[in-house]
Amino acid sequence: MEPLTLAPVERLSDRLAALLAQQIEAGRMRPGDRLPTEAQLASEHGVSRSVVREAVHQVRSQGLLVSRQGSGMFVAAPPPRGLTFDPKVLESVEAVLQVLELRRVIEGEMSALAATRATRAEIAALKRALKAIDTANEKGELGLTEDFELHRAIGAATHNPQFVRLLAFIEQYLLDGMRVTKSNEARREEWVEQVRGEHRAIVDAIAARDPEGARRAAIRHHQRGEQRLKEGGVAAEGKSRRRASAG
Repeated sequence: MEPLTLAPVERLSDRLAALLAQQIEAGRMRPGDRLPTEAQLASEHGVSRSVVREAVHQVRSQGLLVSRQGSGMFVAAPPPRGLTFDPKVLESVEAVLQVLELRRVIEGEMSALAATRATRAEIAALKRALKAIDTANEKGELGLTEDFELHRAIGAATHNPQFVRLLAFIEQYLLDGMRVTKSNEARREEWVEQVRGEHRAIVDAIAARDPEGARRAAIRHHQRGEQRLKEGGVAAEGKSRRRASAG
């Protein structure tokens, strides 16, 4: 593999993701090939393992990689052509708020279904995902990848594979919006604690087999995320956000 060109720290994962995707699309890594380990990629490109994790997450979200439990990441077969979003859709704060609305609708119902269908093993996986986010935060990291893992685990707990596929598809368009919201939340310790509590409320409701509670907790989480953006000055109150009085 060719060496990774140096870039600003906050963009290293994007550059590595682009390089890996280019190698896959150019046929230098073929469907079924195993991706080098996290440690190998970090050493080869001179970046941290957290950079590698986020880069691999991005490439996986594009449908170019698949995970095989206990075996690692492998190059995926080319997906059939279908629905796509314009990546420029997330170049404004207004669009980030629109993404929060989208996630609120999807993840509210997804959490409710998980509360009625999750197995003990899946609930245990949700609790491990919560711990992984806490660990990332304690290291001073945003925990972006870990956050996605939690929501993917909730999707898996619905036992409806379409939720998992939908999340995998839209994650590539959520990355920038998620980075904005989590960077904003990391500015205040009380916000970090609020987010932790909101995540825990969702998981607790799922574990308690409380679908209405899980739905409310997921919706509240995204509503508060929007409010934190406004309080942080990232999004102006009411700017370009007119709520319909009837519909």
